[in-house]
Amino acid sequence: MSTYNILIVEDDKEIRNGIEIFLKSQGYQVFKAADGVEGLEIIEKEEIHLAIVDIMMPRMDGVTMTMKLREKYDFPVIMLSAKSEETDKVMGLNIGADDYVTKPFTPLELMARVNSQIRRYTRFQNRCSIGAEQNKEHVHIVGGIELNEETKEVLVDGTPTKLTPIEFKILNLLIKTPGRVYSAEEIYERVWNEKAINTDTIMVHVRNIRDKIEINPKEPKYLKVVWGVGYKIEKQP
Repeated sequence: MSTYNILIVEDDKEIRNGIEIFLKSQGYQVFKAADGVEGLEIIEKEEIHLAIVDIMMPRMDGVTMTMKLREKYDFPVIMLSAKSEETDKVMGLNIGADDYVTKPFTPLELMARVNSQIRRYTRFQNRCSIGAEQNKEHVHIVGGIELNEETKEVLVDGTPTKLTPIEFKILNLLIKTPGRVYSAEEIYERVWNEKAINTDTIMVHVRNIRDKIEINPKEPKYLKVVWGVGYKIEKQP
């Protein structure tokens, strides 16, 4: 396979080195940092395809680091969190992390998440590089929301709105068929292209999308929950 560069940002040296061993056994090239400051410095110098970022670190924590890197980069971020850091974990997903793994974790679990995110990121990049011949087929408009699959842009009442790659894929799925209800499992399987293993992340991503596209996220006009069933984009008159 092609060589992908993975950054490990973890203040525990043993965990950092342990992850490195397993990543290298899978053919990945590894960069390591002990905190968020070092991690951002490496990202500026190297082409990173995925980052594994611990939440609790000295100098700069993982949430702050992810928020800063999302200003310029869209590669996947997997956050490492202890069970006691549930609030930080949700915050991490809200500001742009793609997945999280709770400590203690098995190497096989982490490798599965890494391989999955790399596959998705590669497909996403490939789609971005393919020019669309008929632009209208790639633009979806519902009310004041306009989503362009070709340029990966979202406009809300004419104002550009920045979504993370995962948020964009979820909104793209829902907006193509206004009124159709998708279960959390179906959203996960269609967006991630694999069997649903953790649909809790869908709820977090939906909440974040609402904060970005709704005037009042607590009384959404577009992205609705159908209780006990799933989510939909409401048809607009």
